[in-house]
Amino acid sequence: MKKRIATTVSLAMITSVLGVSASSFGAVTSRASAPKVTITVLGADYGSGPSNTTSKYWQNIAQGFMKLYPNVTVKTSTINWNDYNTKVTAQIQNKNYPDILQGEFFPQYVSDGLLYPLSKVLTNPNAGSPVFKSSFSVNNVQYAMPFVTSARTMFYNKKLFAQAKISAPPTTWAQLLTDAKAIAKLGKIGYSLPLGPEEAQAESYLWMLGSGGGWQNAKGQYTINSAANLKAFAFLKTLVASGATNPDPATWNRTADSAKAFANGQVGMEFNGPFLTATIASAGVLKASDYATAAIPGANGPVVKTLGVADAIQVFKSSAAKLPWIKKFMDYATDNANQLAFAHEYALLPGTVSALNSLKNDPILGSFVAALPHTVLFPSSANWTSTVLPAIKIQIGTAVTGNSAAVLGQLQSLATGG
Repeated sequence: MKKRIATTVSLAMITSVLGVSASSFGAVTSRASAPKVTITVLGADYGSGPSNTTSKYWQNIAQGFMKLYPNVTVKTSTINWNDYNTKVTAQIQNKNYPDILQGEFFPQYVSDGLLYPLSKVLTNPNAGSPVFKSSFSVNNVQYAMPFVTSARTMFYNKKLFAQAKISAPPTTWAQLLTDAKAIAKLGKIGYSLPLGPEEAQAESYLWMLGSGGGWQNAKGQYTINSAANLKAFAFLKTLVASGATNPDPATWNRTADSAKAFANGQVGMEFNGPFLTATIASAGVLKASDYATAAIPGANGPVVKTLGVADAIQVFKSSAAKLPWIKKFMDYATDNANQLAFAHEYALLPGTVSALNSLKNDPILGSFVAALPHTVLFPSSANWTSTVLPAIKIQIGTAVTGNSAAVLGQLQSLATGG
């Protein structure tokens, strides 16, 4: 997930909305006798560059918390999404555990005994959207909370549609292909296909859903090379071969390439989340009236349930003396004001029920909030984040230019240990 909206909420605004004081969060012990504690926070970076890096967001939260609790030092750092899995995995393998990890949820770390149950680190462990509870649970125990969420839809450029004489957004793959070709004749990208390592798993999933497929079946068994998924990639090969997409989808990323191109008026259609609106606003090329959203086309009609995505926040086990302070920090970081600050900064949805409810009537985010309960999710199997997902990010983009059956078959074998 990514991106930025023109609104920035300052630390002063956050503390004003919260009305925080030292007494607001209680006291573990008196200030005079409070032990010195260091909390480390490692998060994903949702920004598009230095000006809106998520490091600034976490630094503001850390500074606000440290003013309330001078005995606590909060150290924060972030990792670009393109490198997230690789760097986090390496850091954990080296046993350099952060206290708090925001980004992907790693069920394997639960199996390894590294994470606290959410009930140990959050005053209200049910604060998060229930849509994602099972995805962040192992053996019916929740270990992470959704920190940021989104749903996906199709964005289309109304100006390019008019120039190409397209009267309405497509609802089927055949219509999408025809429309993409017409837009390509204008010298633009008809459909932007980001299968680069940033979020290849999301783009692929949306096409799989269009043919009744998915990463797993209802029993939680991997079905990566199913007939339905092969049908989706056969269509994508046709789409790419037509010249109506961007060149080399395997290296084309959602944020740096696809969203940027759409915002600059160079793309007719793409699947994306609410964060694209922030990129569009920042570019200043398209007005709000120049683009719209529609249901994602499927093989024979619109996709009924779209993709819902959540990034997690989870806590690694540490000393008993540190745990009360980590819990206070988690309560502080997931408060409404901090959740909404993130949502508005990056045009994403918050993870808590309370913050989501406050956005129901938001002109930009409201429709995505309404769609969230009706979404499908990524697998929650133990090997999804640790093994399957990294391989998908690297390999699946080649399935639209090479041997789709071979690529999906290799991923299926990896997922099932076959």
